[in-house]
Amino acid sequence: VKNDTEIAGTKAAHRRDAVALARFLAWVDREAPAGNLTEIDAVEALETFRRETGALKDVSFPTISGTGPNGAIVHYRVTRKSNRRIARGDLLLIDSGAQYEDGTTDVTRTIAIGEPTFEMCDRFTRVLRGHIAIARALFPDGTSGAQLDTLARQYLWQAGIDFEHGTGHGVGSYLSVHEGPARISKLGATPLKRGMILSNEPGYYKTDAFGIRIENLELVVAAEVAGAEKPVNAFETLTLAPIDRRLVDLNMLTGDELSWLNEYHERVRHAVRGHVDDATKTWLDAATAPLSL
Repeated sequence: VKNDTEIAGTKAAHRRDAVALARFLAWVDREAPAGNLTEIDAVEALETFRRETGALKDVSFPTISGTGPNGAIVHYRVTRKSNRRIARGDLLLIDSGAQYEDGTTDVTRTIAIGEPTFEMCDRFTRVLRGHIAIARALFPDGTSGAQLDTLARQYLWQAGIDFEHGTGHGVGSYLSVHEGPARISKLGATPLKRGMILSNEPGYYKTDAFGIRIENLELVVAAEVAGAEKPVNAFETLTLAPIDRRLVDLNMLTGDELSWLNEYHERVRHAVRGHVDDATKTWLDAATAPLSL
């Protein structure tokens, strides 16, 4: 459980990291479709953008940068031998984090390079709906991660698919990026308490084809629920990075889910826009523009 100073610090760290992430995502969109980038190029660029904040102490863990079939390997680590060129028609899955003195970040984004297929959009939207279900969850104080885990999987289960890792892990404050004992998983028995930080990262992996994961960090906070007869908690999303709109099948979203996505993107734009160059501003405005059914 984080104290007030740690919570303020991690929020500052996430705002700082958001600027580096926006610059990186804009760069990928600009450069990758030409076929000139590799998985290692993406790793090096993202670390460079983070170092240019002037506050980076280290990466939280070795960046997972997997494109095409490499993205379907859940704990993939790119090597010189496995390094794959990012090509049109691929999905690029990039899972990374930063250690700043005031906080720890951990974020995954899945990026469409060129035109995604119907299957990619279907799977991505199912993962997104599970991610939103966790982000919007209201739960009595004392609820365990295991009780929430199904929320992230329900739309995948409806299609007869699943992911073989936990939905979320605890995260430290300038400490371990995988911090126990709290987690959101089938085995997560620890009650979630206000002030805990956990990841929210459902995914889908099609062997030899592509991988999808959407990860934000969430802070457990008190929720105001009219008429509640016991204390209720919710999640406050800390991570601020656009979710690829090109992969969202709007026909699959409810109005509440769409509202969550649009409001999230508005938060991202508000936090980041004043701190980036003009080219990134233009990209950000498009990447966070409201969607409508």
